[in-house]
Amino acid sequence: MPNKVCVALLAGGSSSERDISLKGGEKVYEALDKNKYRVLRYDPRCDIPRLFADAADIDVALVILHGSHGEDGTIQGLLDLLNIPYQCSGPLGSAVAMNKVASKTLYEAAGIPVPAYMHVKANAAVDLEGAVHRLGLPMVVKPASSGSSIGMSIVRDAGALPKALETAFFYDESVLFEHYISGVEITGAVIGNDTPEALPIVEIVPESHHEYFNFTAKYTAGETREICPARIGEAFTRQAQALACKAHETLFCQGYSRTDMILSQDRIFVLETNTIPGMTPASLLPLAASTQGMTFGQLLDRLIHLALARARTGFEKGDKQI
Repeated sequence: MPNKVCVALLAGGSSSERDISLKGGEKVYEALDKNKYRVLRYDPRCDIPRLFADAADIDVALVILHGSHGEDGTIQGLLDLLNIPYQCSGPLGSAVAMNKVASKTLYEAAGIPVPAYMHVKANAAVDLEGAVHRLGLPMVVKPASSGSSIGMSIVRDAGALPKALETAFFYDESVLFEHYISGVEITGAVIGNDTPEALPIVEIVPESHHEYFNFTAKYTAGETREICPARIGEAFTRQAQALACKAHETLFCQGYSRTDMILSQDRIFVLETNTIPGMTPASLLPLAASTQGMTFGQLLDRLIHLALARARTGFEKGDKQI
């Protein structure tokens, strides 16, 4: 019988999204077929020396990290140095997708529609009155490089802008002001390296007491309805899937990604792309994959295959097969 594939499962880390990463890592560990895989678990907050020591025996890594030092290209660069393939985007795609200012710049260059926005930095003069004049109210204020809606506010009164800015600056020295667009929240996952395949679109309907799809709505069972396939009709579904694929390619993503969008008045606007979508029981990518007919275990198998395909020759360390 072929040897088992040695999988390094990375979860935890030191970002503000550590707990979500640990929950996702646990779900991934449970779903991996132990008849196929020998799973070694690492928390980058404390296990980097052990990862270095084990690198020669590791066939592939599953990076289930979010936020800084996990989703921003840092750990991806380290894995490249250690010659360990992984399922998510490389350092370039990870970094530009993590930074909302960089990603919006690339979106616009590629003709992808985005809400109007402004970028402000800490320790620089901020013209709040000018921001209101340019973007209007309500306005979204969020850290440029944070995920899970952490540090994000929807400002409906100009007097609330200073507090929202202070909150966002707590998480990042770079902050985005964005025109608020009301509409149907949707998200489109894709799987693939050079030729991404779109999964069914998911419609996101937070409970009415949530102003938007915030951290609590994302990760608390029963606080949001996730409807897949989305109730947006065939034409908008095709358009959303095409935008998700285009965003994936524009940001140099690989493996998989999930792009968040808003359908408003017959137009779809792209908000951001996630290079390591959540893998908790409440996550959207597993739902889309399930609607496509993939079990969670099969989804992980597919991601591992894609990671090894990027390593050019698949299994170079023996006769292991999935």
